[in-house]
Amino acid sequence: MERYYAAACQIDLPNPRTRDEIAPRVKHMLDMVEYAVTGYGPLFDVRLVVFPEFAHAAPIYPDVEHLFQRLAIPIPNEHTDRYVQKARHLGVYIQTGTFLESDARWPGHVFNTTCLIGPDGILSKYRKVHTWTPWELHTSPHDLTGYDQPLYPVAETEIGRIGAAICYDWLFPEAIRQLTLGGAEVLIRVSAYMDPWGTASPMDWWTTVNRCRALENMAYVVASNQASSLKHYPPFSWPGGSMIVDYDGRILTQADPGAGEKIVVGPIDLSALRSERARRSGHAMVANLRTETYKGYHQSIYPPGGADAGPLTLETNQQSFRAARSTTVDANR
Repeated sequence: MERYYAAACQIDLPNPRTRDEIAPRVKHMLDMVEYAVTGYGPLFDVRLVVFPEFAHAAPIYPDVEHLFQRLAIPIPNEHTDRYVQKARHLGVYIQTGTFLESDARWPGHVFNTTCLIGPDGILSKYRKVHTWTPWELHTSPHDLTGYDQPLYPVAETEIGRIGAAICYDWLFPEAIRQLTLGGAEVLIRVSAYMDPWGTASPMDWWTTVNRCRALENMAYVVASNQASSLKHYPPFSWPGGSMIVDYDGRILTQADPGAGEKIVVGPIDLSALRSERARRSGHAMVANLRTETYKGYHQSIYPPGGADAGPLTLETNQQSFRAARSTTVDANR
C-alpha cells in the first residue's frame, strides 16, 4: 500500500505509580486505535497509529531500584500481546508509547522502549539512545559495553520502511540520520516534550525540529506528543501538538496546542516520496553527505560504557556529562 493515512494519538491520563495501573491504560489506547481506524474508515485507510512517550509509565522515582520494583516490565509482555491482537484484527501497525523495560541480559538497568507492532507481532524495538540527563535514570544502549543489538532499527513493512526514535533523540540530527541511512521512509517521534520548548512561540522547538528532520532526511514524520496536564504528571505538563509532516517539511496536520487527548490523521504518500527521492539532485541532502569532512565525529564525546558499573544515578549521569562537556569545551579553545 503506497498511500494511506497515519494517526498521531496524544493522551491525558494519570501518572501510573505501579505496574498494575498499566493494563487500563493499554485498554484506553486500544480503544483509540479502534476509533482511529473504524471512525475514519468510510473516508480513507488508517494503517499506522502512533502513541507518545511515557504512555505506559514514566521514570517518576528518584532511583532505579524503585523503577524496577514498581514499573519496569520485560518485552514482550501481556500488553504487547494485546497490541498484536488489535493490529491483526484491524490490519494496522501500532507504534506503542514507551514502556520502562527490564531485560534479564542487563540486570540492574531499565530502558525507555517503544515497539513497532504489526499483524505478525513485534517488528522492531527501539531503546532511547539520548536519555534526557541527568533526570532520566533509564539506560542508553550506548552506555553498555558489549551491547550488540541494532541501536537504530528500521522495519520493512507493507506500508513502507519505518524507523522510530524517542523525544530528546530528535534534538540530534545524527540520530535520525541513522534511521534514514538504514532506509527509513517514515520517521516516528514518540515524545513527551514540554513547554517552553514545545508548540508555543517564541521557542516552538517541537514544531521546528519535526519539520527540519523531515526535510533534511526527505522523509515523512509522524510525531505523537504527550498531552498530560499538570495534575496528572507533576512537575511537568505537556502541550500535545501531535503532527504529521511531509518530506518537504510541510505540516499536513497538527493537533491544537493544549487540546488534551486527541487523534489527528494525515496522509502518507510513499509513491510521491519515492518518486522525489529518485528524481532530485538538488536538495537531496542524504546523497550529498560528505562524511569524510565531519572530523569532529572521529572522537568520542559522551563517554561509552558509563553504565557498566551498574544502575545509573543522578550523580553518575552528571559525571558522564561533565566528561563530555570538558571534551567539547577543550576542543573549542
